[in-house]
Parts: sequence; C-alpha cells; structure tokens
Amino acid sequence: MSDEKPNISVQDLLRWSESLAGIAQTGLAFSTAAFERERYEEIIHVAGEIKARATAGEPVEFSGEWLRQIAEGLAGYATPKVAVGAVVGNDDGELLMIQRADSGIWLYPTGWADVGYSPAEVAEKEVREETGIVCETVRPLGVFDGLRLGFSAVPLYSIVFHCRAVSGELKPHPNEVTDLGWFTPERLPEPIASQERWLDLAFSAIRGEPIEVYYDRPRPDVWLR
Repeated sequence: MSDEKPNISVQDLLRWSESLAGIAQTGLAFSTAAFERERYEEIIHVAGEIKARATAGEPVEFSGEWLRQIAEGLAGYATPKVAVGAVVGNDDGELLMIQRADSGIWLYPTGWADVGYSPAEVAEKEVREETGIVCETVRPLGVFDGLRLGFSAVPLYSIVFHCRAVSGELKPHPNEVTDLGWFTPERLPEPIASQERWLDLAFSAIRGEPIEVYYDRPRPDVWLR
C-alpha cells in the first residue's frame, strides 16, 4: 500500500462542494418529505464545510447562500436549461441511437447537464449510462436552441458532441431507453426526432469529413422572426 497522500487541489474541493450543493438544492426544490429535506440540508452543510476548507471562509456563509437561493427560486436569474447529447459512431461507420422511453422517438443519447461535470464529460457519461457503450468525445457538433427550433417547450440549449465508441456492449437503461442499436444511413429506425437538423451532419462527422459546427445564426430582429 502506498503511503503517498492524494494530490487534492483547491479546484477539486470547490468542484466537489458545488456538485454536492447542486444535488442537495435540486432535492430541496422538488422534495416535500421532511426526512428527505433534512438529509438534503445536511448535504448542503457538508458542502459548506468543504468549500470553507478550500477558501478559508465560514461554512455557514456558503450553506446559507445555497439555502437562500432555493427560497428565492433555485435558478434566480431565469436562464435556459442545458442538455448535452452525443452522436456516437463506430469503426463500421454506424450511428448509435436510442428509442426514448418517454416518447418512443429515436435520437442520440442525451440528458441534462450535471453540476460538477464539463459538457464533454456529461456526453460520455450519458452514453455509458443509457447504452452501456464507452466512448470518447472527438469534437463539438452543434449548439441548438430548443425553443427557437421548436423541439422543446421549455428554454433549452442542447450541446451535441461527435463521439467515437471505444468499448462496451449495448445495454439499454431500464428506465430511460426502450430500444437501441447501431444504424447506417440506409437502415434507420422510425420515427427520428428532428432528423433534418442533425442526421446528415452526424454521418458526415462519423465518416471523418470536414464539417462546420452548427449553431443558430443571430437574427436581425430576434422578436420578429
């Protein structure tokens, strides 16, 4: 057994504290059970201790602010939610797709961004959790405004990455995925969500062709178009 102490940085402590606080804030925002709320409040106080150790501040200062944010509305300033998706290709030029349990529609693996993870880390995490496939991110594929493009009823930005499968076996998430598989352009499932916006771009990326990252172009007059 090694006697070396782990190299824990201030940034690590800050990231862990914010991750714990984010989990607890979400729990407090949605839970009405007294027992659960007590546990979430305890997590927030632990997160405050961690952040205080990193910054030489007072734990109650941080935990109190996190709790106040919940009382005022967790987001505070209204802002779009963020989702992260992954267009995953394999060595055979196939695209990994899932059939979503909530809608029956086929799409690339995607999910809400998690506190404490970078967007690329979320992409790889979602693929592993939803499909059993381990992948690595290659490059951003696009940033989509869900409200503007009409595929979301809530303010939503979707960040989509091109990823490469490296290992694993297909294993659908029992609660989120009804079916899944690898598909070619000639053999696709139906129905596919908003395929006209991303499918050609996805297969171009998988084939290694040069692509331009998609984003919604600024409008001359936002409210008139």
